[in-house]
Parts: sequence; C-alpha cells; structure tokens
Amino acid sequence: MTVLALLLLAPPAVAQDVTLTGELTRADNETYRAVPVAVPEGVERITLALRYDKADYTVVDLGLWDPTRFRGWSGGARDRVTVATTDATPGYLAGPLPAGTWQVMLGVPNIRAGTRSRYRVQLWFDRAGARAAIAQAEGAPLRAGRAWYRGDLHLHDGNSDGSCATRAKVAVPTPARVPCPLFRTVLAAAAAGLDFVAVTDHNTVAHFTALRELQPWVAPLLLIPGVELTTFHGHANILAPSRFVDFRLAGRAGVAALQRDAHAAGALFSLNHPGLPSGERCMGCGWSWPDTDWGQVDSIEVINGAITTGPLTGLALWRARLSAGDRVTAVAGSDNHDPDAPAGQSPIGRPTTVVEASELSTAAILEGIRAGRAYIDVAGAGRQLELTATAGGTSAAMGGTLPVGVPVRLSVRVAGADGATLRLWGDGGELARRAVAGEAAVLTLDVPAGAARRWIAATVERDGAPLLIGNAIYVAGTAPVAGRPGSTG
Repeated sequence: MTVLALLLLAPPAVAQDVTLTGELTRADNETYRAVPVAVPEGVERITLALRYDKADYTVVDLGLWDPTRFRGWSGGARDRVTVATTDATPGYLAGPLPAGTWQVMLGVPNIRAGTRSRYRVQLWFDRAGARAAIAQAEGAPLRAGRAWYRGDLHLHDGNSDGSCATRAKVAVPTPARVPCPLFRTVLAAAAAGLDFVAVTDHNTVAHFTALRELQPWVAPLLLIPGVELTTFHGHANILAPSRFVDFRLAGRAGVAALQRDAHAAGALFSLNHPGLPSGERCMGCGWSWPDTDWGQVDSIEVINGAITTGPLTGLALWRARLSAGDRVTAVAGSDNHDPDAPAGQSPIGRPTTVVEASELSTAAILEGIRAGRAYIDVAGAGRQLELTATAGGTSAAMGGTLPVGVPVRLSVRVAGADGATLRLWGDGGELARRAVAGEAAVLTLDVPAGAARRWIAATVERDGAPLLIGNAIYVAGTAPVAGRPGSTG
C-alpha cells in the first residue's frame, strides 16, 4: 500500500469541507489538469492541501484560480496554501473569495510511462463560527509541549507608523528616518530571544501576508498577526483575526459592536494603554468608551512600554474590573515603533508577557492568555513568577478558581528578584507583603476566609516599581462566560 493510500484511509485532524481525488497517468505528462471545486457563499478563507504518489520521479505542481481570476501558483514548492480576504500564502493573492466554481490547477511536468499517481486535494473553509481553514493554515506548532513562552504583544512597523534610520548613505549628519520594513522588526524580535511576537499595525492587515512569508525564516519565533484598532475613544489590539475588522464600526454602532465583530473574526480583544490621557498629543489613546462590554474584553495592557508606575498604567483599571467580577487577563507590550529603540522608547521585548501554553502556536498562546495563565516581566529580564493556591481541598494556579468563604494558602515562586518585595492583592486592596530572599525564592502566605471575595493576585516590586505582575486566581462566584474567561460586570 502506498503512503498516499494510507493517508487517504487516515481521518484528518480537522474535518475537511471538500475532498477531491483522482489519478494521473502518462497521458497527463506536460499538461495541466483543472480540478473544479464549488465554493459556497460566505467563505472568508480557503486552505487547501495536495498529496500525491511521488514514486518514479512523478512531479505535480499546484496553483489556484477563482471563478474569474488567477489566485496563485507555487509549482512544486508547496503542498499547503491558504487564501483569504486579508492575507495569503506567498505566491498567492489575497482578496474577496467569490462563491462559484474554483479550479485547483495541477501541472504535471513529469510522469513516466506505466506510472499511476493517485492524488488527493483537501479543502477547508472558514465561515462565521467555523475556523477550520485558519487552523489548517498554521501547520504544526513551532515547539511542542507545555511551557512558559515569552513574547511581546504590541509592535509596529512601516505598514503603519513604525520608522527607523535609513541604511542608505545620505549627505546629512543624521541619517534620515523612513518607514521601517517589517523584516527589521521581526529580526530584532528574534535577536531579543523571544518565543513569540504580535505585530499590530494600526487599522490595517497589510502586513499579514508578509508575516506568512517571514515565519519559516525566523522559526522558532512565532509571528502572530494583529491589528491595533485605533478609534477616537480608545485603542485595542485584536490578535489573530481571520479577516479585516472595520475600526469605523465603533463610531457607527458603538464599541460593543466592534468587540462583537472582532470576536466573530476569531480574534482576542485587548485594551491598549487605557490609562493614557487623550488629546492632541495622543488622540484617542486613553480608553473612554461608555458602552464597553466588559464581558467582551479578553485582556488589558496594564504596562505599555516604559510607563511602569502611576496612574498612566492600566493597573488600576484592571484591578477595578476584577473587583467588579470580570475575568480579564493582564498583559503588556513594548508598543515598539523602531527596532533600533532610540532613547525614550522601549526595545522589543520590554516589557515581556509570559504565557503558559500547551505548545508554541498562535492558537495555544491566545488560549493561554484567555485562560489567565500569564504574568508580566516588566523589564524583560528573564524573571519568573508562579502563584498557586489551595482552599477547601481545591488547588488553583493563575487563571483558576477557588471556593469562596474558606481560608486560602498561597505558594509564590519568584526567580531573579532577590531583595524585592512580594505584595499580595485582592478586591479589598493589599492583603499582605513579604521580602523576597534569594534568586529562587518560594514564599508561603495564608489569607483568612473572606479577605478576598473575588480575586487574589501577586506583584513583585522594588522601590515601588513593579518587576513582575501576576494574573489573578479567582474566587468562586465570578463564573466565566462560555468559551471565554470574562464576565460582564
């Protein structure tokens, strides 16, 4: 039995929408075979995979046409491609996906006499509520296994307002600044030793296809496509949307409608720098939408760049939402606009968001954030923080839930913060503080029943400035919304 025959018998990991099979012979040599496929209305992404018997020097090339135009050609270089309204595999064209008869084009530059090559073309479609195509497009995780992965969730490049000094020789004392190419940002992230980054240009998805092109080159650094939705009353990152989300919707129908559309596109919705003032120097930078649906906020950027203390951080808002009963994850981002990080700007990876995920993939990182399994290393210095708790026979880590009304015993592991101060917080304010002694310290604290009614979280500080910010362990009574860790407060 051939390898392809085994593949045909094996069930796919994700059920495909369409499977097309056939056989090529010497009669197909140096010809093109059009394999028609019906694409229904409402499809937002198509991913297709080609498998065929490659014995006896058989070669099959791959291309794609929609009902009216050419959509791409990869020859024998790829066996899996994706096209969407927002992005496409390099060599393929993004754009509308019209319903009708598409053609998967198979070119046959060589098949020997007497050879028969069976082929299989699988296609997956993304539609409202279904994300099979995007899952198949990502391929295998860049690293297997549960671990704490370190990344930066807020970067910009020349597709919006990122800039850097030109490398061209110019007859001026100071090099001119130009829109900074995306690859410069990605290379700086790889040099910083990060596991993942999200590139979140303002209101555009123009960088998505380039991220697909760069991903194999910079692996195992994971590149997450994102958009910073820049509205007149606040900025929010949406991470890994399957399509363009129109930022103008907030002004037309309210920000809650924008939140719903972002989630309909499969994205994580995260408030950016909500504590900043809004005005002519930073238009719409602070979050001031009165119709915010807090149950649709997945995370809040509590540390933005070099702003680590005071009312301009997002810490006060995040803690207020926890005390209101919302389950929302604290994250951070450098908001880097120049990979060379001039004075006054945070370098890529400072601060760092550290996420516990089942593997290094976009889906797993975002799931870890939604679940609250994350902490912030403010200086990106490799410091570590883990918080676990037991109460009434129940154990929980960050993002987990404890029963209400019983004493809580907490165990906090801190690495890289000798001489700092551990502070424990809840909805009643500060609950306790302890000195951190040693480069790898484990502290045990007891919290009386009722001291924290909704949540408990830890920070590690030095001279009043945070080094580490942990996410909350929740107290029963704040039940998560189905599929998300948030509840409307």
